[in-house]
Amino acid sequence: MNATNFLRTTCISLVQKSGMKYFPPPPNFENVEIPEKVRLKYIDKVPAYPPTIRPPKMQKKLKLMRGPELVHNTLQFKQYGIMALGGGRLKWGHFEMIRLTIGRKMDNSRMFAVWRVDAPWQPVTKIGQGQRMGGGKGSIDHYVTPVKTGRIIVEVAGKCEYEEVKHFLHDIAMKLPFKAMAVSQEILDKMAAEQKYLEENNQNYYTMKYLIQNNMGGCHRWLSPYDFKF
Repeated sequence: MNATNFLRTTCISLVQKSGMKYFPPPPNFENVEIPEKVRLKYIDKVPAYPPTIRPPKMQKKLKLMRGPELVHNTLQFKQYGIMALGGGRLKWGHFEMIRLTIGRKMDNSRMFAVWRVDAPWQPVTKIGQGQRMGGGKGSIDHYVTPVKTGRIIVEVAGKCEYEEVKHFLHDIAMKLPFKAMAVSQEILDKMAAEQKYLEENNQNYYTMKYLIQNNMGGCHRWLSPYDFKF
């Protein structure tokens, strides 16, 4: 090796080693308490009624899936979860899929999960195939849980970061019967700040709320009560 190549190799080596590395400190999980039961609770397929009560039938009640969720739209443990982006119904199979997937992928020594939705309670009736029209309301086929937009379905928390739970929460969200996404507290805060910024800096004052409140174009004649509510 001649002197030129030796100096060139030495300079390259010095340049590569001269950079200063900075690694941020890991998050502190000292205040996180792990409960005794970390796995998701098994959900019954059929609600339990007293033996003397006949299981009641119910109308469709699509209003239970309509509009935004106003109560259960935040994370209780301020960490991670799955949020619904549209209305829909959860069947018992969806509950089992969520429970089994999280049970396999979650580290039980430092993570835990909790349900944020009720067990299937709304009956859905169905008339047998090949029967004539009429004959009254059909028998109960299965039970569902109605979900509104913005509802938190399940939460995962503990001594873990978002990147550790993001992949299996995203897989679960893609398998649900409505649009959903994996969220963290930072994502929810960012979405709320963005929504607040858009409302405060809106250049068009003729919003849907303004049009309805002032009966622009006589819209009260054809609007439904749900338009006034939402």
